[in-house]
Amino acid sequence: DLLNKIKSGEIEANTYLPSENELMKQYNASRDTIRKSLNLLLHNGYIQKSKGKGSLVLDVNRISFPVSGVTSFKELEKTMHGKVNTIVTIFLESEVTEEIKKHLYMDQGHMYHIERIREIDGEKVILDIDYLNAEVIKGLKLEHAQNSLYEYIEKELKLKISFAKKEITVVKATKREKELLDMKDYDLLVCVKSYTYLEDATIFEYTISKHRPDKFRFVD
Repeated sequence: DLLNKIKSGEIEANTYLPSENELMKQYNASRDTIRKSLNLLLHNGYIQKSKGKGSLVLDVNRISFPVSGVTSFKELEKTMHGKVNTIVTIFLESEVTEEIKKHLYMDQGHMYHIERIREIDGEKVILDIDYLNAEVIKGLKLEHAQNSLYEYIEKELKLKISFAKKEITVVKATKREKELLDMKDYDLLVCVKSYTYLEDATIFEYTISKHRPDKFRFVD
């Protein structure tokens, strides 16, 4: 019932749910049942517990993007409240460029350059640009970029993805980014640069992920 009210907007985002005692009376339910219900809402990204204040209702139109840890976009899709589509605009294998050598700590060899637009409920709101060390991540194909790079790396190549270093800034959208994404009236993008490592501390991926600011919430 709470979930339906949050989704419909009857319970507004950025307001607090009634206290546990009030919910117990309202639903004629035990404290244990109320707490289990609130925990389900918490783990599925609908509320956030605020010490001393209660349960804050989050904006379900924003996607919780984890700052720490390594999560594939395919895994994030499960927490999103809308239809998601990935559009691959660039898929290239080439000699590693001087610029990317610095980011992937490569002296020579091949890299993959992949660009993907993430469309949510018909709106193009994320631009992901990935550079991968092709000497480490072998055999990538277009369908892997369309589906999930991490799934291919872990399930087919049997490599263990361990951790990522991330840098978050807010940047002006370029003319091309404005053409690729549905920017509405925004001219800024949230830019997340990630360096992702395997279990043996080998860096295999450098990603630049640009997000339309109204759609995303960054959590740690």
